[in-house]
Amino acid sequence: MTRKNKLTLALALIAGIAFVVIMVKLKQPPERAAAQAAATPVRIMEVTPREFRTEARGYGQVLPAQTWNAVANVGGRVIWKHPDLESGNLIAEGTRLLEIDPTRYELAEASAKADLAGIEAELRQLEQEERNTGELLKLEERRLTLARRELDRAETLVERGALSQTRYDEQQRATLQQQQAVQSLRNQLNLIPVRRDTLEARKARTESALASAREDLEDTRFEAPWDLRVHQAEIDTGQHVSPGQTLFIADDITLAEATVQLEVAELRRVLSQLSDDSLPEPTPGTTNNLTDFHDLLPLGELQVRVTPTNVPEAQWSGELTRVTSSLDPATRTVQAVISVEEPYRNANPPARPPLVRNMFVQANIAAPTPNPVIVIPASAVHQGVVYLADEDNRLQRREVTVGWQQRDLAVISEGLNPGDRLILDDLVPAIEGTLLNPKSDESTAQWLQKMAAGEQP
Repeated sequence: MTRKNKLTLALALIAGIAFVVIMVKLKQPPERAAAQAAATPVRIMEVTPREFRTEARGYGQVLPAQTWNAVANVGGRVIWKHPDLESGNLIAEGTRLLEIDPTRYELAEASAKADLAGIEAELRQLEQEERNTGELLKLEERRLTLARRELDRAETLVERGALSQTRYDEQQRATLQQQQAVQSLRNQLNLIPVRRDTLEARKARTESALASAREDLEDTRFEAPWDLRVHQAEIDTGQHVSPGQTLFIADDITLAEATVQLEVAELRRVLSQLSDDSLPEPTPGTTNNLTDFHDLLPLGELQVRVTPTNVPEAQWSGELTRVTSSLDPATRTVQAVISVEEPYRNANPPARPPLVRNMFVQANIAAPTPNPVIVIPASAVHQGVVYLADEDNRLQRREVTVGWQQRDLAVISEGLNPGDRLILDDLVPAIEGTLLNPKSDESTAQWLQKMAAGEQP
């Protein structure tokens, strides 16, 4: 390489280095932007005390309040059967259902009537005989009086020697005979009460036989004692039945009873809303006062609803009538009996089926709280802590005490105040002081209002 080329290369290298240094010196540093923290969007609702419908929910089966097992008390041949006496048919009160041949029982009634008439005739004869014997006794007593007077005179004459001893003895015999006649009549009158008692006993026995014959005759006819639905009927015309044989089974349709299993804690909670005094905690194996509430609490204020499980839209109003005396210590449930009047009224199957035998139902027993309470969605409670948005829209964690939980709702007894802004979202992580962008959730507030009132959301 020539001297000239080397000089040119050195000058070019020096120029390049100078250019780089100048560019570095002239470079502007990047502008620093102020850091801004991003606010977390959350849904909130304002805490408001409200009336709450406390519920106890259970499941069970429906049975008719009354069931008629029509049993034959007399034997005989079935001579008539109502055409609607078949399983499933509804029959009105007073309808004649079945009749057994009454011939033998009519004959037994006629025989008992004849025997009774004969005994009554004997009693009338005995009364007449008593009157006749009484009249005859009066006459014989008068004759006895005369005979005694005659005997006294004869005795006086004998003492004077004016009458023989033979005549005196004859007068004594006549007087004794008259006394015997009077005593005989008295004995007959004394026996009349005994004879009357005997006839009265025969009359009572005959009247009993007549009443039995009439009852047997009445038992040959079957009439509906109330509006009923035939559950089972396996008897036909012409069939011979024996005493004690079941003819048909019918259910009362004027009243049904649903026996449901309820948790003791739920039932006590509902009943406590009716009284200021809380009920004592029951001991396992007993119901402790749960069976005494009938006289202590106004059960008419309870809102009781029975719903077929397969048709939740159909609802029937009922009344809590009693709680059985047994308590299951394992499940801590009791059996509550709910009565439903006229379970067939306004029935419109399949949309609204009647409450029939063995139907599986859900029962809700509810009572409103006497005072407004704070109720929030149960999902807003995170292991005993709720999230709140403070006045600076910062996250605040607060411990709360849940009085009880009912379905998707939680009743808060301590920790929340009216006006607090409750965060409905589950924040992860939930760091105290996190900046929030809260937005009121009206749909959840409306849902909460309906759920607290016991309405379907």
